[in-house]
Amino acid sequence: MSRHVVTFTVNGVAQRVEVEARSTLADTLRESCGLTGTHLGCEHGVCGACTVLVNDIPTRACLMFAVQADGAAIRTVEGLAAPDGTLNALQQAFQDHHGLQCGFCTPGFLMLSTWLLERDEVLSEATLREALASNICRCTGYQGIVEAVRSAARKAGRWAE
Repeated sequence: MSRHVVTFTVNGVAQRVEVEARSTLADTLRESCGLTGTHLGCEHGVCGACTVLVNDIPTRACLMFAVQADGAAIRTVEGLAAPDGTLNALQQAFQDHHGLQCGFCTPGFLMLSTWLLERDEVLSEATLREALASNICRCTGYQGIVEAVRSAARKAGRWAE
């Protein structure tokens, strides 16, 4: 197997890892960087549990090879909370509105929702539901997730009333 050295930043920290050419970004984040918040569900890009932000774009880390991320800025769920562990507004909204149950899908929903809230766009109910439909949750019934993102969007001034 050929091995490659890949460098990127993850949550603002420079990383230099040696990977096999076939290593996915999800496996690399989990195994080489110790960031196990990126969950592997379907490993086919369908469920969204592995969603991370690569250069500020939601990306299914199970479908991207680590070598493709060379030079990229990557954000994972571990980078959302403050260094002291204080939850950010979106994480707090998920807690307040019961937007998680087993928690397996939560990192992917948080990263997708982070992207939604950081765009220079006001969200509507339809836009929010369409975007969140790209990720799968088997426990919550989605209503708590929708309410959490809606609440965070309102607080950020990104919600169309």
